[in-house]
Amino acid sequence: MITPLHAAKRRLARATGRIHVLPVLVLMPHGSCDCRCVMCDIWRANREHRELSCAELAAHVEPMRRLQVQRIVLSGGEALLHTNLWGLCDLLAETGARLTLLTTGQSLARHAEAVSRRFDEVIVSLDGPARVHDRIRAVDGAYQRLASGLDALRRLDAPPTLRARCVLQRANYTQMQEVVRSARELGLDQVSFLAADVSTSAFNRPEPWSPERVERVALSAEEVDDFRRHIERFVTSHRADIDSGFVAESAAKLRHLATYFAALNGAGPFPPRRCNAPWVSAVIEANGEVKPCFFHPAYGTLGDGSLAAIVNTPRAMAFRAQLDVSTDPICERCVCSLYLSPAATV
Repeated sequence: MITPLHAAKRRLARATGRIHVLPVLVLMPHGSCDCRCVMCDIWRANREHRELSCAELAAHVEPMRRLQVQRIVLSGGEALLHTNLWGLCDLLAETGARLTLLTTGQSLARHAEAVSRRFDEVIVSLDGPARVHDRIRAVDGAYQRLASGLDALRRLDAPPTLRARCVLQRANYTQMQEVVRSARELGLDQVSFLAADVSTSAFNRPEPWSPERVERVALSAEEVDDFRRHIERFVTSHRADIDSGFVAESAAKLRHLATYFAALNGAGPFPPRRCNAPWVSAVIEANGEVKPCFFHPAYGTLGDGSLAAIVNTPRAMAFRAQLDVSTDPICERCVCSLYLSPAATV
């Protein structure tokens, strides 16, 4: 229930840009990856081996508690490459937050018990059936290792919730039905579909992609028309999966995926976004930078003070106070929006 006090704090937070509660915190514990996906450049940082240390985060545990962080998501790079991941997780557990692991799944089988003890939710990358998945990951046997890891987790007495995210692009946009079939075979609890990001500085892209690189991932105008037909067939054939929530997106949101790729071709506006990520979450990169979300620039670093102070620096508050997600050009092209109810933002 949103009380008058909640509503007042909400209006104040919007007006001043100050964060009082931070429900979601995303950490990138390790700066490299064990796959070489065409739609991502994180793996190109493999030689740098940047990672967040327990020492860097220890001073921020109490600020996380004060900010009432409820969910800490370990994203990538690949968190399972971290040299002291279990020590890091045990430190984060002191905040009282629940932990989610985003992973390629390549080493899940080896770490299944340790993962299950620390994470109540695991989200794996799934690009399609084995042949398609391995080709997009550019790693032979990637699908089989993912399957073995998920099987090892499911065999435990109290496995975490198992979900998948599928990033749709030129190489797999026709594979939505096969992705759902694979998700069922892998014993997953849910699958979600996103469009590939080709136009921001996220995912280790300090410079924009060349037109040739974009063309390798994005859909042509003809492919967009084909994608729309695939989506309509999918919505019809998988209505039960959509209605049950096994497919995370509604039919309308699935249709927005084609609208996004059409907009990249200049054929109409980008789909509307409902997002309050900069007000309810923060992202900490492996190099210590603190950002409002995956896509907007950093507004501080872990060395700038406590986390509560970093998310409320004049620069951070000014950013939020002036941000209009309906008109901002970065938000306009966002492929991964987040919205939490107003009661969660105060």
